[in-house]
Amino acid sequence: MIKKSLLMAATLAVAACQPQQQKPQSDTVTLADAEQFLQQVENTLIKDGEYAARIAWVQANFITEDTIWLNAKSTEKMIGMAVKFANEAKKFDHLDLSDDMRRKMGIIKLGTPLAAPDNPEKNAEIAKIMANLDAMYGAGKFCENGTCQSLGQLSKTIAESKDASELLKAWEGWRTVSPPMRDQYKRMVELANEGARDLGYDDTGAMWRAGYDMPANDFPVELDRLWGQVKPLYDSLQCHVKTKLTEHYGKEVMGDDGMIPAHLVGNMWAQDWSAVYDLVKPEDAGSTIDVTALLEKHDYDAQKMVKTAEGFFTSLGLEPLPETFWKRSLFLKPQDRDVQCHASAWDIDNVDDIRIKMCIKEDYEDFVTIHHELGHNFYQRAYNKESILYRNGANDGFHEAIGDTVALSITPEYLKNIGLIDEVPASSNDLGMLMKKALEKIAFVPFGLMIDQWRWKVFNGEISAEEYNAGWWRLRNQYQGVKAPSERTEDHFDPGAKYHIPGNTPYTRYFLAHILQFQFHRELCKTAGFEGDLHQCSIYGNKAAGEKLNKVLEMGASKPWQDALEVLANSREMDATAVVDYFAPLKTWLDEHTNGRDCGW
Repeated sequence: MIKKSLLMAATLAVAACQPQQQKPQSDTVTLADAEQFLQQVENTLIKDGEYAARIAWVQANFITEDTIWLNAKSTEKMIGMAVKFANEAKKFDHLDLSDDMRRKMGIIKLGTPLAAPDNPEKNAEIAKIMANLDAMYGAGKFCENGTCQSLGQLSKTIAESKDASELLKAWEGWRTVSPPMRDQYKRMVELANEGARDLGYDDTGAMWRAGYDMPANDFPVELDRLWGQVKPLYDSLQCHVKTKLTEHYGKEVMGDDGMIPAHLVGNMWAQDWSAVYDLVKPEDAGSTIDVTALLEKHDYDAQKMVKTAEGFFTSLGLEPLPETFWKRSLFLKPQDRDVQCHASAWDIDNVDDIRIKMCIKEDYEDFVTIHHELGHNFYQRAYNKESILYRNGANDGFHEAIGDTVALSITPEYLKNIGLIDEVPASSNDLGMLMKKALEKIAFVPFGLMIDQWRWKVFNGEISAEEYNAGWWRLRNQYQGVKAPSERTEDHFDPGAKYHIPGNTPYTRYFLAHILQFQFHRELCKTAGFEGDLHQCSIYGNKAAGEKLNKVLEMGASKPWQDALEVLANSREMDATAVVDYFAPLKTWLDEHTNGRDCGW
C-alpha cells in the first residue's frame, strides 16, 4: 500500500472526460494566469506536502490522542487546500491549454480522495472524522473478560486454527471494532458527496472513476470485461475449495448453498485463502518450498529480508535505496505503543525520503510483502524528477502492480540465486506452487473488485445508510461466493473491519494490480528472453527487463496509462489472458477434478 500526503493521494491520472464543465467564473483569465496558477500549486505541494506527510507518519507510528489531533488539523488544512485549488482550476476550463497543462489541471481537480465542501466548518468536520476513523482502526482490539487481542493476534488464530468455533470467535471478535465507526462513516459520505458535487461530479464514486484516462462511465465496463476473463478460473477454484472445506468441516458448518463461510479460508477478510492450502492441495502436488523455514534456517531478520528485496531491484539495474530509508523506516512493531501495522510505503518529501512502515514477521508472507512495498519506493524514486503533479503511478493500479510483478519472480530459481536453496526442485512440484499462488492471487480478484462496488453504491445512494451491512454481504455473496458465518444485522458495520474503508483508500487499484502484474510479468519475461511456462520465469538479474521496467517508472503520471502500458506491455489495453496463461496447468487440473461436482452458488 502506498501512502502520500492528502493533496497528492488521488492524483492518479486524468480522465479523458472531465465532469460537466462549469461556466467560467471569469472570462478575463489568460494563459499566463494558468501558468502562474500551476506554478503556485506545484510550489505549495512541494512545501506543504512534506509537512503533512511527516505528521501522518508520526500519527501512524505513535497513535495517541495528541497525534490524532495533529493529523486531523493537518488533514483539515490539506483537504481545504485541495478543494480550493480544485475550484480555482475550473476557472481555466475555457482556455486553449496545452495537453500538458490540461493534464495538470485535471490532476489538481482530483487532488484528494474525499473532497470536502468549500466550507471551513464542514472541512474541519470531515478531517476530524477521517482522522478518527483511521485511529479507531489502528488502535482496535477485541476485549473479553479483561483480556484484549489485537488484529495481529486474531489474524494469527484465523490463519492457523482449524477449529470452526475458535475461528468464528476470532472473526466476530475483530468485527466488534467497527460498529462505532458507522455513524461517523455515514456523515463522512454526506460531506464527501457534497464536496464532489461542488467540483462538478455526481458523487464521490464518480469522482474516483474519473481518474483513469477514460470516460468515467466506461470504466466499470472495463472492469467487468477483465473480471469476465478471470471468472472461469475463480469459479473452478471456489468449487474445489468449497468441496474440500466441506469434507473437513461438514455440511453443518458449510451449509448447502454453494458459498464458503468467510471465517474458514484462513484470512480475516477471506481475501487470501493460502492458509488452507494443506486442506485443499492436490494429492499429487508434491512438496512445496517452505520459505518461512528457510528464512529461519538462514538467520533472516527483518533487516535482512528488506536488504534481500532491495537486492532484487538493484539486480535489474536500479539504484540502491538511500541511507535515510534504513534510518527512518519502521520494520518491527514497538512493544510500548500503538502503531498502524498495515504495511505501507511512504514518500515523505516526494524526492528521496522514502520509507516503509511494517511490523515485519520473519515468514514467507512478509517476505513477499516487502518486495511489494519496495516496488512502491523504487517507483517513487524513479519519477522524482517529474513535475510534482506527475509524481505518481500511471494509474493507481500501476503503483500496486510493480512490486507484485517483482514478487512473481520469487520462484525456486530466485531462491537458489539468493542462496536459500541449493537446487531447483523438479517441475513436477509446480502444481502445488500454482495452487498456493491461486489461493493468494485468484481468490483475491473478486474481493478486489467488490470493495469499491460497495462504496460506489454507497456514494450514489443505491446502498442506503440503513443497509450498509446488507449491501456489503450481497456483493460478497455475488462476487466471491463467500457468506457471513453468523447472522449479521445493521447493528454491525462489517465494511469498517477492512482497513481501506475507514482509511478511505480507493480499492480498485488492487483489482487492477492483480491483472496488470501478470501482464507486466509476461512481457518482461519475453524481454528477458525466457522460454517456458510463465510461472517458472524470474527476471532477477536481467538488465534488459530492468531497463524496460525503469522507463515506465520514470514516466510517473506524466502520460496516460495507456502510453505507459504500451511501453511495458506493447499494448494499450489491459489484458487478463496473462492470468490465464500463468495458471493454465492448474486450470486444467481444476476442471478435471471439479467435473461432476455441484459447483456454483
